[in-house]
Amino acid sequence: MTGKYIIAHDVGTGGNKAVLVDPQGHIHGSAFEPYEVTYPRPDWAEQEPEDWWRAITRSTQRLLAESGAQPGEILCVTYSTQMLGVVPVSAEGKPLRPGIIWLDARAQKQAEQIMRRFLGPGIFAALAGAPLSGKDVMPKILWLKQNEPQVYNRTAKFLDVSGYLLYRSTGQMVADWTAASVVGLDLKKKQWLTWLFNYIGLAPEKFPLLVKSTDRVGGLTAQAASACGLLKGTPVIAGAGDAPAAAVGSGAVGEGEGHIYLGTSGWVAVVTERLVTGKHGVASIHSADPGKAFLIAETETAGACLQWIADQFYREEQKDPAVENVFALMDHDVETIEPGSGYLIFTPWMYGERAPIADTFVRSTFFNLSADHHREHLLRAVYEGVAYNLRWIMEVMERSFGHHQEVFRVIGGGARGAPWMQIIADVTGKRIETVPNPQEAVAVGAALVAAVGLGIYPDFAALKDVIEVTHAFEPRPGHAQVYDCLFSAYKKIYRSLKAVYREVNKERFSREVT
Repeated sequence: MTGKYIIAHDVGTGGNKAVLVDPQGHIHGSAFEPYEVTYPRPDWAEQEPEDWWRAITRSTQRLLAESGAQPGEILCVTYSTQMLGVVPVSAEGKPLRPGIIWLDARAQKQAEQIMRRFLGPGIFAALAGAPLSGKDVMPKILWLKQNEPQVYNRTAKFLDVSGYLLYRSTGQMVADWTAASVVGLDLKKKQWLTWLFNYIGLAPEKFPLLVKSTDRVGGLTAQAASACGLLKGTPVIAGAGDAPAAAVGSGAVGEGEGHIYLGTSGWVAVVTERLVTGKHGVASIHSADPGKAFLIAETETAGACLQWIADQFYREEQKDPAVENVFALMDHDVETIEPGSGYLIFTPWMYGERAPIADTFVRSTFFNLSADHHREHLLRAVYEGVAYNLRWIMEVMERSFGHHQEVFRVIGGGARGAPWMQIIADVTGKRIETVPNPQEAVAVGAALVAAVGLGIYPDFAALKDVIEVTHAFEPRPGHAQVYDCLFSAYKKIYRSLKAVYREVNKERFSREVT
């Protein structure tokens, strides 16, 4: 096999990062290209598919130019992308409207319609593992059928972000198993749940061919190769959704091993051979490993909460040329405040929540705020609030699936901050480990998935020792009492205010829509 490198694209919400990775998981260069999210109406979030492709081509060209890698040295191209997107395309592969991305929650009415066909959310959750929300794919497609019938009728295939980029690369319309499993995939038979699509009124023929994450979808077309500066026919490996790829990039690939991702959103996830039904906000989807499932509980805002407090409470510092990194300053300030933030609690539910509670109406709250608190208390409470949410998810994982773990790998941009890692260790009582280049872990994971697909590794078990641990954070017993107290209160906040959140925000949303 000729070539030295794999180009892995981490296609996120804010932009695409092209990363040059060797088969041993070492990074030899990266290039980032941003794009915009538009919010045409409340609860809508869209992106232009052409912006994704433009980011792919530009970042690839820059990556080659800046790294000095030659087109002939590229073993393959692969993708890891944001999930839960909907891109309706014509038979000619043209997007028929802007892509509806994971943040979009417009289809709550359709989610409720679908669940009523199963006699309500409780029975649907018992069958599928969690109630549907307006952010899920089937309700979004049903929304298109009901509100934009001309788009629905002209749609040849419903692709997601990954499927669209694979099409632009190879001319093939496909969905890998990880992407399909958040839509409607039989995890055992590896087939679309066509009976379900028919039952809720969606045409099964509008869903694309299924492939494994390790499959070669095709080679770069002449047009795609020219746009990227690569060779025609360069293999394109399907890759995986961002969360399953992240698991590989974290090194948590063995049975029952888990990781935490801290980016704009966040999640706790476990790889398992057991094909179980999700429940209590934990989804059971397909792993990048064709022989495993992937239990994931997603929290909608993790790093986004830190970004919010940076933008609202550290504006002047961000303008100060002497402050090179506002998050490093925030990490310093956090350590000036005692654990528990003076018994102040922050709930990190800024855009609603998926797990550990599934609720599109819930929002963030500062609880127990007093005149004794100042900015730094609010700051630490935000760091701790995300940690409480992670602990709650871990409790659900253990109670519902028997996955008790004492160690979690942490990846994503949030893993760069040692104070936050120590807070998470203290709040959860778990050993927290970080890996090299945590922000590139998704891309590295995608590259290693491709390496298995190319036959460089015989299976995913062989990847276990590829990713090393750089730092470990042990929970400090002296802080357990205050965090146990506040965590108990944290859960009660939601239970006490659930009806109020719904009352206020249902009214608010109805006014904003009209």
